[in-house]
Amino acid sequence: MSKRNVLLIVVDQWRADHVPHLGATHLRTPNLDRLCRQGVTFRNHVTTCVPCGPARASLHTGLYLMNHRQVQNWIPLDARHTTLPRAIRSCGLDPALIGYTTTVPDPRTTHPNDPRFQNLGDMMEGWRPVGAFGPGHEFYFGWLAQKGFPLPKNREEIWLPEGEDAIPGATNRPARIPKELSDSTFFTEKALEYLKGRNGNPFFLHLGYYRPHPPFVVSAPYHDMYRPEDMPKPLAAPTPEAEASTHPLLAHYLRHTRQASFFTGGQGMIAEMDAATIAQMRATYCGMIAEVDDNIGRVLDLLEQTGQMKDTLIIFTSDHGEQLGDHHLAGKLGYHDESFRIPLVIVDPDAPDQAGRIEDAPTESIDLMPTIIDWLGGEVPRACDGRSLRPLVLDMKPADWRTELHYEYDFRDTFHSRAETELGLHMDECTLLVIQDAKWKYVHFTTLPPLLFDLERDPGQFTNVAEDPAHAAIAKDYAQKALSWRMVHADRTLTHYRASPNGLERRPTHKGEQA
Repeated sequence: MSKRNVLLIVVDQWRADHVPHLGATHLRTPNLDRLCRQGVTFRNHVTTCVPCGPARASLHTGLYLMNHRQVQNWIPLDARHTTLPRAIRSCGLDPALIGYTTTVPDPRTTHPNDPRFQNLGDMMEGWRPVGAFGPGHEFYFGWLAQKGFPLPKNREEIWLPEGEDAIPGATNRPARIPKELSDSTFFTEKALEYLKGRNGNPFFLHLGYYRPHPPFVVSAPYHDMYRPEDMPKPLAAPTPEAEASTHPLLAHYLRHTRQASFFTGGQGMIAEMDAATIAQMRATYCGMIAEVDDNIGRVLDLLEQTGQMKDTLIIFTSDHGEQLGDHHLAGKLGYHDESFRIPLVIVDPDAPDQAGRIEDAPTESIDLMPTIIDWLGGEVPRACDGRSLRPLVLDMKPADWRTELHYEYDFRDTFHSRAETELGLHMDECTLLVIQDAKWKYVHFTTLPPLLFDLERDPGQFTNVAEDPAHAAIAKDYAQKALSWRMVHADRTLTHYRASPNGLERRPTHKGEQA
């Protein structure tokens, strides 16, 4: 290959079970299907943490939550970590970003009056922004104004359903903003501008999409593209009360997760939504996915028309999933699979013979950074917790590949959730970690009772057997696995160096490497 380009597509809140190539027969995504036919689709992929900021920090640093410690959207990211844009620059490319990273700067590197501390999260340093959403979506709203769209005083009202008589909530009415001016179109236009401006020169583009993130409303014609009655039924206990009996953290979220977080102007709790409303929410969610898919197609068409597809590594993934009514919840939280399982498709022009294959090995979001650096010929940072997926893409799985999935969540108080206060915990006690394989899922809490689910007998994860004496040995075994996992992945930035009578020595960092 004469050159190497990378297109990293990161959508927001797209569930793993909404990939037709993996069996989502209720969904139509011709452009995602195109990527799946050309590359390798990963069936068993998770983000290692949620929500947006922590998930993106793991994706961009290759570190588990316990190491990068951006545990919530509002928490700063330590400036000492090697991030993806820094690593890409060392490979000789200028990393361009469209979208956002939800990153709060390290307060030790700037002043407390820095206006970035007034936002939920800003741009990770090192990227060249070529289509940023902006704090409070200001760049998008500015683009709308430039296009002549009359913005309401409360700009968020563009995501209300059409019609003055519309009731906020799940509805089959279209959004007030037309598709030609939607945020998905905004990001796509910026991507096309950037790629055309490169004039065939090598590029690295992080292409982010806001959807299918809430509010759950979408422009015509996507608003009624799917019928509620065709949507898969939610996976949930018969009642929210029965669901809440599983664990005190789950009970908290069932009491406090509000519809207003998912529908502009929504009222009441998510757990109060009836079956018809949930079905409509799911249909709208699928319409939002369809809009993103159409827009991704415009970018892929340009790469094909300009002959750049043969030189471009394409990665499609999401930052996290979405509960979408499962377990009577919405959003991304806790320990449920729906929040953590996400899609991953890799189209590697070096591996055309692998096109269309599905890979079942357990993979994690921390693997993307080392995969990209490996493909570009750079050096993966010693501290990185993830591993390059290139051997899996080439269908050459290493013998020592992981056998479980690992993910974490921090539920300290935020501006919209008070689990820490309600459960009577200190913020540093509000942590959980999950270790999960095909048979068992173990959830360890710092101070709260653990959970253990038999995934063969209880795939919906409704019956906690952690306190069952018959399962005591299994719970102990998985608790020990979790502890060993944390010990192995403790920060090792400098642990391969040592002083010696001959001066500084560098020890091998992986099996087979020469000292």
